[in-house]
Amino acid sequence: MKIVIIGGTGLIGSKTVTRLAARGHEVIAASPNTGVNTLTGEGLAEALEGAQVVIDLANSPSFEDKAVLDFFETSGRNLIAAEKAAGVGHHIALSVVGTERLQDSGYFRAKLAQEKLIKASGIPFTIVHSTQFMEFLGSIAQSGAVDGSVHLSPAFVQPIASDDVADAMAEVALAAPVNGTVEIAGPERSRLSDLVARYLKATGDSRTVVADREARYFGARLDDGSLVSDANPRLGRIGFEEWFASNPRK
Repeated sequence: MKIVIIGGTGLIGSKTVTRLAARGHEVIAASPNTGVNTLTGEGLAEALEGAQVVIDLANSPSFEDKAVLDFFETSGRNLIAAEKAAGVGHHIALSVVGTERLQDSGYFRAKLAQEKLIKASGIPFTIVHSTQFMEFLGSIAQSGAVDGSVHLSPAFVQPIASDDVADAMAEVALAAPVNGTVEIAGPERSRLSDLVARYLKATGDSRTVVADREARYFGARLDDGSLVSDANPRLGRIGFEEWFASNPRK
C-alpha cells in the first residue's frame, strides 16, 4: 500500500515512516525538504499519485493567531483537493486532546478549523487526538519562564512519548477509517507544574516551578479536564522515567 506522510521528516513523521516501511509499505515522507509543500501545493499531485492513505502531521511554523489559522486552512484545502484528485481512500490527521475545549487559544481555533475541513471533505477520515508529547516538556517550561522561575498551570496532563504516538499513527494507517476521532494518551496522569518540576530537576535546571492557575497554555486558561482524555484513550506504554532515561536532554 502507498502511504504519504505529510510532515514525514519531523519528529512523529520520521518515526511513523520507519514503522510503516518496516511492514513492507511504500511510504513517502512528504515535506518542503522533499519537494512537497501543502501551503503552495508544490509537488502534492505527484506525491499523492496512487496513494491509498495520507497522514497529515504538518504543523505551522508560526503560532501567531492569523498565521496559524492561515496555515491550517490553506494547507488543509490544498491537501484535500489533491487527495480527491488522486482518489485517496483514508485521510488521517494528528490533532490535540482538548482542541474543542481550548478555543481561547488561536492555535486551537486553527486546529479546530482544520478538523472541520476534514469532516466536511467527503473523504473517509480518522482524526487522532493526542495528549502533549514528552519531548515538548522543555519548550513548555520555557514558555512559562518569568524572572528566573517557571509559571505553569497545575492542571492535569497525561503526556505521551513520540514513539508511542508513532506506533498509534502506524496502526491507524493500516486500519479502516473511523470517520471520527480516536484519542491517545500517556500511561501516567500528573499535574503540569509538578511534571515540569520533575523534568527540570532531572535535567539539573535549578529554576523553581510556580503552580499558577492563571498561567496560560498557548493563550488558554486550563482546568483539570482541559488536556486529558476520559474517552477511553489508547494508552502508550512509556512513562516519564523510562522516556527520560532514553532521552535525557529532550
